[in-house]
Amino acid sequence: MDIDFALVMLILLVVTCGIWLLDIFTIGKKRPKGEKEPWWVEYPKSFFPVILAVFLLRSFLFEPFKIPSGSMIPTLLVGDFILVNKYTYGIRLPVADVKVINVSEPQRGDVMVFRYPGDPSVDYIKRVVGLPGDTVTYRDKHLIVNGQEMPQQPDGSYSYVEGGLDFVNLPRMKETLGTHTHDILINPDAPNARLEGVRDFPHRENCTYGEREFTCKVPQGNYFMLGDNRDGSSDGRYWGFVPDRNIVGKAVLVWWNFGNLKRIGTLVN
Repeated sequence: MDIDFALVMLILLVVTCGIWLLDIFTIGKKRPKGEKEPWWVEYPKSFFPVILAVFLLRSFLFEPFKIPSGSMIPTLLVGDFILVNKYTYGIRLPVADVKVINVSEPQRGDVMVFRYPGDPSVDYIKRVVGLPGDTVTYRDKHLIVNGQEMPQQPDGSYSYVEGGLDFVNLPRMKETLGTHTHDILINPDAPNARLEGVRDFPHRENCTYGEREFTCKVPQGNYFMLGDNRDGSSDGRYWGFVPDRNIVGKAVLVWWNFGNLKRIGTLVN
């Protein structure tokens, strides 16, 4: 069972704050002068400022996230620890995840963390390729948005190890989406979408699938996501659209990677 870290932090915050206030207004007044605080008062009072700081930082500013799969290679590697900007797309109430202040909207090309629509307890990370109202087509490994093909240029090849055993070498392309120019990987021998993997999802009727292409009309209040490792990614082709309420934040920086220290400080483009 997945643990809701934000909920756990909120509970700890309420408990430690409650004990602190209880000691100020009742328990502390009855304690003889000079007598040491009991451990069950001392510890919560000591931890409360730390828990408060972590809770506020994680809820409204930045949240750490670990890349668990190769779906965003070569932009993000397995084992990258990244920082997710929580306020870029608006201030949301912790736990309830209700937006109370709108700051900006996701843009095409943003790398975004969101709660997986099929299981909101799981966080996913992909690239925004379709905004509300967009028509997104993926034809012969080329992305087309609202009838305009997104620029794509060959950029050599890229090699990585998959599953700890398989050596993969794929063509690397430079793709431009909005203000973002980023690397993607394609496998010329793979289908644009594996039809057997397509699930039944909300607004499934907005999508059509064929041998050479698929097309989706993005519903209002939703976004369409693809992985940069186009043929090694479980993304919107298979499970549909990401509602605005599922947004966590924008990926901005790699702050650690135990296996590759050169990754530290890499900006997420």
